[in-house]
Amino acid sequence: MLNLALSLLASVLVHLGLTLFAGVEPWIAAAASIVTFFLLYFLMTRFIMKKIGILMEGAQRDLQAGRAEKAVKALQGGFKYAKWQFYIKGQLNAQIGTILYLKRDFNEAFDYLQKGFVRHWVAMGMLGICYMKRNKPEKMRDTFEKATAASRKEPMIWNLYAYCLEKIGQKDRAIAVMEKGIKKVGGNDTLQENLDLLKAGKKMKMQEFGDLWYQFHLESQGTLIKQQTKAMQGRRKIQRR
Repeated sequence: MLNLALSLLASVLVHLGLTLFAGVEPWIAAAASIVTFFLLYFLMTRFIMKKIGILMEGAQRDLQAGRAEKAVKALQGGFKYAKWQFYIKGQLNAQIGTILYLKRDFNEAFDYLQKGFVRHWVAMGMLGICYMKRNKPEKMRDTFEKATAASRKEPMIWNLYAYCLEKIGQKDRAIAVMEKGIKKVGGNDTLQENLDLLKAGKKMKMQEFGDLWYQFHLESQGTLIKQQTKAMQGRRKIQRR
């Protein structure tokens, strides 16, 4: 990445300049070059990340206003900073892929999600689901294994992994994943409840996660309509009271 390369170059030039032209002791020159490297790298990184932060905030506002296409275009504009800083390209790909997936543009989303950042567990979960729907169980498991390794404290990713395994007929693996998830998370009521349901041969209860679950589009349209109707009825009852 350019940040690192330029910082190293500046560090070397400072060291050579002090020793060859200023007659400074080598150990002093070395110390000065190290300070130069870290200071320059910090400042450039901060500058680039500030630019990315502004892009992300703008994209978030566009999403909240229902302007998904504008949000995607804004994030795509951030790729020009990818050569400067590590992981920026992966983060942008993950974010764009997530937005497209939410819009149900699954094919286009898949292209971005494949290049997403592994620590973006929502994007990784969506990618795993894409592989499941493409009948690629090994790719699906590999994706979820990476996601759970990178975000082991997130209960939802373990539940989602197990749900997908059970959906493709791998119940025993789903149970093993839930047991592992409980250990990694450090205990979780929802994980335990769904593990018990799996062992009893019943369906997992994912609706308790609310919008966090529905964003993965694994519920039928009929179920979603029922949930929305219940929510609307609940709000009406509250207003009447």
